[in-house]
Amino acid sequence: MFALLQEPKLRGLQTGLNQRKMRCRSASAWAIIFALAICAFPSSAGDDSRPNILFITMDDLNDWIGCLGGHEQAVTPNIDRLAADGMLFTNAHCPAPACNPSRTAIFTGLAPSTSGLYENSQNMRELMPDAILLPQHFRNHGYRSSGSGKILHYFIDAQSWDEYYPEAKTENPLPRTFYPENRPVNLPRGGPWQYVETDWAALDITDEEFGGDYLVSEWVGEKLSERHQQPFFLACGIYRPHEPWFVPAKYFEPFPLEDIELPLGYKEGDLRDLPPTGKRQGPNRYFAHIRKHEQWKQAIQGYLASIHFADAMLGRILNALKAGPNRDNTIVVLCSDHGWHLGEKEHWQKFTLWRAATRVPLIISVPKNSSRALPGGTISGTVCDHSVNLIDLFPTLTSLAGVTPKHDNDGVSLVPLLHDPKKEWDRVSTTYLGKPGSYSLSADEWRYIHYANEDEELYHIANDPHEWSNLAAHPEHAPKLTEMRSLAPTKFAHKKEASLGSMPGLKWRPRKGGIIPASQPDGNSFDIIFFNQRETEVELFWSTSKGNSQPYGLIKPGEARRQQTRPGAVWFVTLPGKPESPLGFFQVGDRKARATIPSK
Repeated sequence: MFALLQEPKLRGLQTGLNQRKMRCRSASAWAIIFALAICAFPSSAGDDSRPNILFITMDDLNDWIGCLGGHEQAVTPNIDRLAADGMLFTNAHCPAPACNPSRTAIFTGLAPSTSGLYENSQNMRELMPDAILLPQHFRNHGYRSSGSGKILHYFIDAQSWDEYYPEAKTENPLPRTFYPENRPVNLPRGGPWQYVETDWAALDITDEEFGGDYLVSEWVGEKLSERHQQPFFLACGIYRPHEPWFVPAKYFEPFPLEDIELPLGYKEGDLRDLPPTGKRQGPNRYFAHIRKHEQWKQAIQGYLASIHFADAMLGRILNALKAGPNRDNTIVVLCSDHGWHLGEKEHWQKFTLWRAATRVPLIISVPKNSSRALPGGTISGTVCDHSVNLIDLFPTLTSLAGVTPKHDNDGVSLVPLLHDPKKEWDRVSTTYLGKPGSYSLSADEWRYIHYANEDEELYHIANDPHEWSNLAAHPEHAPKLTEMRSLAPTKFAHKKEASLGSMPGLKWRPRKGGIIPASQPDGNSFDIIFFNQRETEVELFWSTSKGNSQPYGLIKPGEARRQQTRPGAVWFVTLPGKPESPLGFFQVGDRKARATIPSK
């Protein structure tokens, strides 16, 4: 099934397109071939020869892969050989530039504008208790659903699977992984605003000793090597290149530090033509902190090494499929949940509506005679440049498998494009950010960004793939701006906050009297929920940056109080009217959290 190719670039995929043209036959000949293919399929919808599904997702992977050309130094021979075997979508975008809303949308088929789940801090099952996820939908139609690794946002949803590794009842999708004992290794922590995993290092260990994605690939490979009594839906979540960029040292070797090249999309002064919201959205403390410590090239090296490692784990999985009994009847999908900035727009991480964060790899490979919907399979090396969205995968896979579609999908099937990647396609891809009203639209040649406060950006991607020239204020582009506005979503579900119980907890630090540390606020504001478990009222105080006490009112027994704060802030509680006798305090970290005041 899989050709052994060495890092094919887009020119190799274009060769596949040319070969496809050469193979064009007359309409009558195709009709005969189609009829013969249909006869090869069993008539029973429950027959075990229905196609298997292997769904592979990587985490935080942008276009830094060989076949997309995002970075010249990327080493991704296995992603590239999968692309050379199937169809590569060069203009695929995520439903949201954050793990939780993107993965939720992919696996429920419902966009954030429908579900109300826009952020990582929200809880999927609280918001969508009755949602049928992709693996459960396939189970409901005769498939055995198995999974391993990070598929959803740090939980498994045991009810949706027949089996999982690690064990589903733990609800922890990540197997044991080796991390250095003393951290950080290379990037000093700039303060409580900084995500603790933002670090990188080459580890002097083997793949087996590292564990993590190696163990996931081993488990998935074993499943692919077995014969099965019923068709399977098998999901594989490869965690890298998610932070921290710790991988075995051999994956750093192709990237000598002195040879590291900066991102193609970085441009000094790129923010000058942005609206106020864009100018605030771009620069963040991470990029400034990394440059301050002269770690930019080291970080790029760590990201490239982590991609190389993830690609190697993919290679183990593809090799197991190729060598096993399921190679000719297994549809393979590979994607990433969203992209990643490494300095473009002076930004680091994700959480933006620019193409660096929304554009993702997407490859679909369908073996010949495995799917009634695509009897000829995908033609090797085909490329589709139309704009598509990962939310389209739910209806695409049900169509390819001949499974009854889920009635409430927000996406559309990509099977017409699998038949003909040049087919006329007038859909735009929508990516949602953070709160209702903030979104981007990706068309074939244009991108439009709309923020909730009505700020706008417009880019001609055909000529400006890195979005360096915002055309929204140019009079000559007013007609295109009007056209893109007309394609925008008009309904947005209310953003539903996570419950108190589902939020991560801040550590309570008892302090019977004595001095409370001063706040060192640093970073953007967000909410903390204080919850009083005591049988008596308590008084809430903020410890100012000078160590003074500023009262914020009483919290009754069993009461929850929402309070806006910033990373590094210190909050303490006392009995009413006794600020000199604190019971204990909380130090705020880098995200929304629950601060529970214990009963004793």
